Amino acid sequence: MLGAVAVVSVTPATAAVNPVLGYDTATDAGGLGWIARMVNATGSWSAGMTGKGVDVALIDSGVAKVPGLTSGNVVYGPDLSFDSQVAGSQYTDGYGHGTHMASIIAGRDAAGTPAAYASGTMFTGIAPDSRVVSLKVAAANGAVDITQVIAAVNWVTQHAHDYGLNIRILNLSYGLDSVQDYRLDALSYAVEQAWKKGILVVVAGGNDGTTRQELASPATNPYVLAVGAEDPNGTLDPQDDTVPAFAQRGTLARHVDLVAPGVHLLGLRAPGSTVDQANAAARVGTRFIRGSGTSQAAAVISGVAALLAQRNPTATPDQLKYALMQAGRKFAAAKDVWQGVGVVDLAKAQSVKVSSATLQAYPVSTGAGTLEASRGSSHVSIGGVTLTGEKDIFGRLWAPGGHSWVGGTFNGSAWTGTSWAAANVWALAPWTGMDWSGGTWSGSAWTSRTWVTGTWTSRTWVVSTWV
Repeated sequence: MLGAVAVVSVTPATAAVNPVLGYDTATDAGGLGWIARMVNATGSWSAGMTGKGVDVALIDSGVAKVPGLTSGNVVYGPDLSFDSQVAGSQYTDGYGHGTHMASIIAGRDAAGTPAAYASGTMFTGIAPDSRVVSLKVAAANGAVDITQVIAAVNWVTQHAHDYGLNIRILNLSYGLDSVQDYRLDALSYAVEQAWKKGILVVVAGGNDGTTRQELASPATNPYVLAVGAEDPNGTLDPQDDTVPAFAQRGTLARHVDLVAPGVHLLGLRAPGSTVDQANAAARVGTRFIRGSGTSQAAAVISGVAALLAQRNPTATPDQLKYALMQAGRKFAAAKDVWQGVGVVDLAKAQSVKVSSATLQAYPVSTGAGTLEASRGSSHVSIGGVTLTGEKDIFGRLWAPGGHSWVGGTFNGSAWTGTSWAAANVWALAPWTGMDWSGGTWSGSAWTSRTWVTGTWTSRTWVVSTWV
């Protein structure tokens, strides 16, 4: 299903393993301290840029409340997943993907000083003082319909600066195999509207590189920042880097904009989750799990972008993208199409005068295509009935174009409550509508044809549609 992932260098037995973390923070090429040095984030920390004041919306499978994500660095937006109707499953991460992404972006064992973050004595993500705003859309088995993802994107677009939030970045480590033109695609239209509202949208390029060259949707939209994965091969110098087989390359017409480390990354595990149970061999110590994919690379870029956004508080998404793309470091072992401008370099990006950036002027998306074409081969089903056609998860007709939230109502159905609770959790309202087959969701077993954990290679996990 997915190509083999190259093995990174093995840590010698004499390495200085951190007894608290369970790995050597100085030499483990998958550790986030090492990754932060490679993309020059540590220099930003030393200058006081740690992501403070910047919120990163994470539309994923939720974020588990595990050490490293409980020091005020996560707030919880709406739970739009099928799990939201199951008692005890709301706002959790039963799949394990979102927790891994959140830890890469903003993980930290405790709020500290830049010097403390750089010391390597505690777990630290790329932008440790930024906040992740978690919007859960994927259930414990990874199942989600595109309408849930669009609803989450639109919520972020409308509420980016409500409730004390300052959402400057949106991370979407998700991709579909739709072949519909981005100018017609429903999800492409949604992320483009977020971009136009001042939110830098970071999208993973896709993990089906052995079978598909084109980028996953909505990375096909040229406005967003499409991220590919690269393998550092155990060194900080990008000159020996390669692009792993699983990473989708793109075409001359649309390829990844840049790349970031995306193999064997050590992020936090969600104990007992689907990914955690299926891939015990990838656990490191008691808290961490290694993962590979353009998902992880996108999370690295989202953290880098949060640092850059703190330094440039009035910069537009076009300007932030311009700065990042002026600062890539190319490597010889990959074609330009495969790597875009190369490996991100935050130090260079921070020296770019973003005011000199020109506006992007690509043909815009109208969202006038079909929802079914936007889904590609990704469908959810219940009771043997598959959700297809121009319907959302409530069976309501999906009209082409934009859709807005009115309180807790989206596309004519009550998806969630209408007020921001004191605990920074979007209040849940039970779904009382009927599903597309005439039954109720509560207690039903959801399945997905494509949202499943992928193959394990070299002791790390990769996934397909959750890219």
